[in-house]
Amino acid sequence: MISYEILEKVLKDRGIGKTELSTELGLSTRTVAKIGRGERLSKRTVARLAGYLDIAPELIMKEVSANPILQRLRDEKEARLPGGLYHELQVRMTYNSNHIEGIRLSEEQTRMIFETDTINAGDGISVDDVLETIHHFRAIDFVIDHAEEELTEDMIKQLHYILKHDTKDSMLGWFAVGDYKKRANTVGGRETTKPSEVHEHMQALLAAYNAKADATLEDIVELHAGFEHIHPFQDGNGRVGRLVALKECLRHSITPFLIEDTKKAFYYRGLAEWKDERGWLTDTCRDGQDTFVKLLKMLEIEA
Repeated sequence: MISYEILEKVLKDRGIGKTELSTELGLSTRTVAKIGRGERLSKRTVARLAGYLDIAPELIMKEVSANPILQRLRDEKEARLPGGLYHELQVRMTYNSNHIEGIRLSEEQTRMIFETDTINAGDGISVDDVLETIHHFRAIDFVIDHAEEELTEDMIKQLHYILKHDTKDSMLGWFAVGDYKKRANTVGGRETTKPSEVHEHMQALLAAYNAKADATLEDIVELHAGFEHIHPFQDGNGRVGRLVALKECLRHSITPFLIEDTKKAFYYRGLAEWKDERGWLTDTCRDGQDTFVKLLKMLEIEA
């Protein structure tokens, strides 16, 4: 969706009508009508309007999401608004997703890094734990920025790169930061997709998922389970998979789910038993939606 709210306000404040605007800039009535209908203008037209009104081009034509949760996250991210939904999502999702994977930073330490760029580190806190926490913040930013785009392999690889670059793992030639694994790996003692077959399996997973015009929560949970069973990266699969799920919930205006570290056992059981019993993982993700709704209510935001 396109919004011309600021443009309309500037025109009203300066007493400039649409007819005058058309005459002064030589714009066609069709082009001017696009503003009223909320249709996209060309970059050249936006630049001409900005020059004439002496305002920044990005204020003329603003992308507005049909998903109010996504739009709020984007607005708060741009404003760096403290204490809002963007702030709490960053802290809570990063802490819980990291803790599920064994990173030892507490929620308080995670919050301190996000809010102050500092940390009161205790014993046993590694540099990589801090780096990957900061990287997870940036990965959530990437998700918010690209939420409405179709999910691709390149996008998923970029999330892995954001998360793992500059860590000790990135110094290992075989680790392949931002690319699919080169060595076989297991999860919970279970074999995962062979490195030579990852690309093929990921292509098939995304093709089947993206063929659904209006994905449901069940579709996103199925995508998540499929991704985790492929386990395409050497490490970081859980966090990347949950970031992908967040993106797709925002893309399809579905309430996101936050898997809390305290629910880790139920989450792992759901993934392990997915092929035989889908209800366990789906129920855990629905519980994660309830967690997100509680956050909205705490912030007095309508779900």
